[in-house]
Amino acid sequence: MPEITETEFKKQIERGTFGSLYLLHGEEKYLLKLYANRLIEKACGDAFQDFNLQRMDGGSVSIDEMAAAVEAVPLLSERKCVAVSDLDVEARSASDLSKLYELIGMVPESTVLVFYLPSVEIDYKKSAKWKKFLAAVQKAGNTVCFKRKTQADAEKMLCAAAAKRHCELSRADAGKIIEYTGNDLQALFHELEKLCAYVGPGKEITRREIDQLVTKNFETTVFMLSRAILARQYDKAYSILDLLFYQNEEPVSVLAVLSTAYLDLYRVRAAVQSGESALEPAKYFDYKGKEFRLRNAERDGGRFSIEMLRESLDALLNADVALKSARGNRRTVMETLIARLLLIAEREKFAE
Repeated sequence: MPEITETEFKKQIERGTFGSLYLLHGEEKYLLKLYANRLIEKACGDAFQDFNLQRMDGGSVSIDEMAAAVEAVPLLSERKCVAVSDLDVEARSASDLSKLYELIGMVPESTVLVFYLPSVEIDYKKSAKWKKFLAAVQKAGNTVCFKRKTQADAEKMLCAAAAKRHCELSRADAGKIIEYTGNDLQALFHELEKLCAYVGPGKEITRREIDQLVTKNFETTVFMLSRAILARQYDKAYSILDLLFYQNEEPVSVLAVLSTAYLDLYRVRAAVQSGESALEPAKYFDYKGKEFRLRNAERDGGRFSIEMLRESLDALLNADVALKSARGNRRTVMETLIARLLLIAEREKFAE
């Protein structure tokens, strides 16, 4: 059968109408783990869970052990559940896979066999083994793909979660939390829990609390560095660079994210100059769940010329070559780069 949607999967759990075989996969690991646990708990029932629920590590369990668990009858219950986490078909031999395909084709109605991947990533385009496994599970049971949420979806989820905790959160402020934290749902809900605990029930989470309490991730800190450079804030730019070195961040990683910030500016500027929307680059590059970057680039880079952005990208490329060829002290390379980017931004100011 075709892959079922997240919505249909939730309905199956709520109704208790289970198939005998599931594969839960995808990028959004927070939701994957959440719904895997809900499925497993509901499928094994309340009676004799010690006997009717068997959890297995897919990295170490043998197919024979898995088959024995699947074929065993439940104890005083309608069904049992066998949950296998992080089975990596790429690491399995041809003999193992042959046994596995035989197993998934004959799961008894009294067993719910769940494969879920909280850590293993699937290379959908390149892996023939994963393609074959996905097709085999879809033929015999159900597959559910938890795709990365868009920013709009993540904002709605944060607002709804805040309301359940009796706190108010606007969509705009939910977007600011995402901007600071990134689009990983587990990290986002951790920050929301912290904010709700701080403001207390019945209160509104404002931008003030978000700015004070939300932990800025590495990427956000580097984007703040790019804004300081573009605003020609010399002291702030070097203070942020000092902080990154103090946190032992790799200069190559800092440079990669800084280059990404300038690429966002360049792509948005090129799109707008061509008469397109600032969100046009999302059609060609991976901005899913990170659309705010394009909006921020439109806000921060509207006054900069395409020539200035090209010169800045050249400076970033030269710094990348210097870092990767180990020419000179890495800190000196980064400090020199910041100085050059600031001077380019300064020249743009006088050219206005």
